[in-house]
Amino acid sequence: MNRYYTRACNFYYGEISKKKIKLKQSLPLNNRQDISFDHVEIISRENVKKISISKIHKLPKSIKIKVKKDILKITRKVKNFLNLDLNNKTHLMGVLNITPDSFSDGGKYTSEQKAYNQMLKLFGDGASIVDIGGESTKPGSKPISENTEWNRIHKVLKKIKKIKKNNLVSIDTRKSSIMKKSLSLGVKIVNDVSGLNYDKDTINVLKQTNAPFVLQHSLDDPETMQINPKYKNVLLDIYDFFEQKINHLRKSGITHDKIILDPGIGFGKNLNHNLKILKNISLYHTLGFPILLGISRKRFIREISKNNDSDYRLGGTLGSGIFAFKQGIQILRVHDVNEIKQGLIVYQELIK
Repeated sequence: MNRYYTRACNFYYGEISKKKIKLKQSLPLNNRQDISFDHVEIISRENVKKISISKIHKLPKSIKIKVKKDILKITRKVKNFLNLDLNNKTHLMGVLNITPDSFSDGGKYTSEQKAYNQMLKLFGDGASIVDIGGESTKPGSKPISENTEWNRIHKVLKKIKKIKKNNLVSIDTRKSSIMKKSLSLGVKIVNDVSGLNYDKDTINVLKQTNAPFVLQHSLDDPETMQINPKYKNVLLDIYDFFEQKINHLRKSGITHDKIILDPGIGFGKNLNHNLKILKNISLYHTLGFPILLGISRKRFIREISKNNDSDYRLGGTLGSGIFAFKQGIQILRVHDVNEIKQGLIVYQELIK
């Protein structure tokens, strides 16, 4: 028996006409007032069919029921948390790696003062969240000890109390002990690139602290994830991973909706996988949670741009960031907060 998935497509921008919505010509994405859609793709593992929302009533009954349930999820308001408006704004998560070997900024912020100054700069440039990590998870990287990771980050985390309350810090770690200690110092969000799979105690820590977290998809560990990654259907395999993981979390006692989904660009994916995800990223709205994308300076930009690659890949990051914004993605994880913020501001002004 085929399973069907629904992806909103054909997006429109600017203030949505209530008359247009009433006539069922388009529907608002995540209850937004600035993005609507008038078609959906009905996807199975065998084929894809694009249809106007005005013609959904003509579908076979079983498919029609499924599509209508998905549309309810796509159009309803995403719940805000930690004072983040996740319905009418794309937020930026600034990257702060306090490591000697991260793929782009490794070694730049290893001193306590440099790291703290960079955190303040990222917030000043417009980041809603700063994501602090003490362990590199770039392709081919090996795990480090808890003590090594904690020694890199704990002094900066102790300064969180000095920053403004609306400036949120997330901890980029796979280790439950690091999560627990970081949350006690004022970190508000856990960002585990392993999809909560690396440490068996992670779910217990999240349950005990009731902490919001990012659920990321990754294929294997960083050391091996880029060695010939394979999927039956990367887009749908990731969707099923999220759905199964959320069901498991519910059964484990985590009942809150303070969950962000990240499909993990570059984590166990080749260029074709990454492009398939990015081009169809709006599919994941039917899961009912905000979506985060980590696109900053990633290898796929070099693979696409070839001779036009650059050190910081700012153009490619901005291009893919604007595309993600047009799909209603709520959070972009980036290194160059000021420049990406500038690009989004200009783009939004031009489409008014």
